[in-house]
Amino acid sequence: MLDVVDRTNTKTAVVVGSGFGGLALAIRLQSAGIATILLEKRDKPGGRAYVYEDEGFTFDAGPTVITDPSSLEELFEISGRKLSDYVELLPVSPFYRLCWEDGYTFDYVNDQAELDRQIGAKNPADLDGYRRFLAYSRDVFEEGYIKLGTVPFLNFKDMVKAGPQLARLQAWKSVYAKVAGFIEDEQLRQAFSFHSLLVGGNPFATSSIYALIHALERKWGVWFPRGGTGALVKGMVKLFEDCGGTLLLDAEVGRIVVEGSRAKAVVLKDGRCFDADLVASNADVVHTYDTLLAGTPRGKAAATSLKRKKFSMSLFVIYFGLKRHRPDIQHHTVCFGARYRELISEIFKGAVLPDDFSLYLHNPCATDPSLAPPGAGSFYVLSPVPHLGNADIDWAVEGPRYRDKILDYLEERYIPGLKADLVTSRIFTPFDFRDELNAHVGSAFSLDPVLTQSAWFRPHNRDDAIENLYIVGAGTHPGAGLPGVVGSAKATAGLMIADAALA
Repeated sequence: MLDVVDRTNTKTAVVVGSGFGGLALAIRLQSAGIATILLEKRDKPGGRAYVYEDEGFTFDAGPTVITDPSSLEELFEISGRKLSDYVELLPVSPFYRLCWEDGYTFDYVNDQAELDRQIGAKNPADLDGYRRFLAYSRDVFEEGYIKLGTVPFLNFKDMVKAGPQLARLQAWKSVYAKVAGFIEDEQLRQAFSFHSLLVGGNPFATSSIYALIHALERKWGVWFPRGGTGALVKGMVKLFEDCGGTLLLDAEVGRIVVEGSRAKAVVLKDGRCFDADLVASNADVVHTYDTLLAGTPRGKAAATSLKRKKFSMSLFVIYFGLKRHRPDIQHHTVCFGARYRELISEIFKGAVLPDDFSLYLHNPCATDPSLAPPGAGSFYVLSPVPHLGNADIDWAVEGPRYRDKILDYLEERYIPGLKADLVTSRIFTPFDFRDELNAHVGSAFSLDPVLTQSAWFRPHNRDDAIENLYIVGAGTHPGAGLPGVVGSAKATAGLMIADAALA
């Protein structure tokens, strides 16, 4: 029997945007007895986890690296249900295959003996260094993720309390600098520092706290939902609706109505209006303040401040289907280009598109062949690129050229016969991040996760001036990545549930 909330004397909430953060928040609110409506601009839920279907191929827009399943299991448990009844998670091994242009490969596995074997074969002196790095990663995981990952930083004193531990862990150092303090070999340094790119961070600038990702993956593994990331979205939507929640698609929000210091309603572009006791936004944080709160003093002030901050890079993505399945290509493959530090600098700071690239190649059929027709393969490849605020690139012109360049590179080095086997392809450019996802300057991960834009320095989970307006997702604490946005939902829901009880 489904749990349907009696709305007669119930607090009401509206959540704008059905990305993983918005979905996780809506589930928590509905499970707590707050009658919740989830509004989604597009024709499918999921936000960045949108799904494309073409000629029998299923393409997850992303994210595709699923870590910390315990955070997802908790969402179902608070509703009296089990994740496994809605979604089947399949283990991925190796976590990643890392490839360099000189032919060297490293399989990033959750097997200490195999890791030791590969590290020892590359540079025996780094065996001890890796063990010390792993110990450090576990330390920052405990402090930065377990203790602080779902705790909202609303006051500067919260940051001050965390200060001694951040200092002890040398949080001012970058991920790469910290890794380099343990490991000598340059390719192994890259192998253990690239993770910050998965949450939009420059390994040479992002706080070493993000080294916790290594320990997180070692603890819980890397997973993939049977049926793709879209199957996880569907499972979460079903859970939300089973709990009595309402999801509306093709419901683009035009504005949030504010009276005095309170949000009163959410108005769609088609004129429909939803009154609410509590309003939360999973939309891009700049879009929330600059557009949804346009005309309000708070909206103008916050948007002006946010636009001065640093934003993560954008992405160029090619989704493509091939006639043949390629089991020789691992589920997650990272293709390092000839340059590392210099290329990353140009991606985060450059005014033009670099001539070279490093790539992430996704082959989900290595784990779940059902995402393509029998015997065929569904892929995507992404290249980190500068955001539109740094590089004024006309992607309508450059996109097709860049697509061909990347596909030529993949055919030459990784997928022989790619073009002969190509059945279908589509691209997603920084223009699409800007226009489809309302992402400021086409940023793929919102604010750059440098130390001065983390925790209290990030937009807060509850707005400082509008007392019943809340933020969830990559733009608030703790940041991007699936565990990050699900963690932000826990932090934000805690505030909203407590505030509803007091109102």
